[in-house]
Amino acid sequence: MKNKKALPLRLGVGIALLNREYKIFVGKRIDNPGNSWQMPQGGVNQNENFLEAAKRELEEETGIKKVELIKELDTWLAYDLPKNLLGKLWNGKYRGQKQKWFIMKFIGKNEEININTKIPEFLDWKWINPMDLTNVAVDFKLNVYEKIKEELTSLNLN
Repeated sequence: MKNKKALPLRLGVGIALLNREYKIFVGKRIDNPGNSWQMPQGGVNQNENFLEAAKRELEEETGIKKVELIKELDTWLAYDLPKNLLGKLWNGKYRGQKQKWFIMKFIGKNEEININTKIPEFLDWKWINPMDLTNVAVDFKLNVYEKIKEELTSLNLN
């Protein structure tokens, strides 16, 4: 395997999805069924703008279509994969992700959420208090989730 630092970061998007009670959506990944949860995220296709990519990824992972954009984060957020995942994800082409994050509001009904998608990524989902994000995230994404918590706090949504 190549030197980790020589590998690029994969370009991606992330979605902090809030419901009407300002709880945040998290899913438990099928390929990491421990006690870790994550917000929807994914890659960007060629010639796809970031907001389109975020909406597509959200629908692909959760079935959710009914959303309103609250905010696009100004900065990029990035994380590196831990050694045990390096070379296993994304065909070993990337060392982590550089993501454009969006805060969105879910304006549909919980019954519309369907994680049993064409290519399922989650085996379970729930709404949690945004302040609990860093309590449920995998270690290597803590810096990203901490920044999302700060952004949500600064919005004073409640």
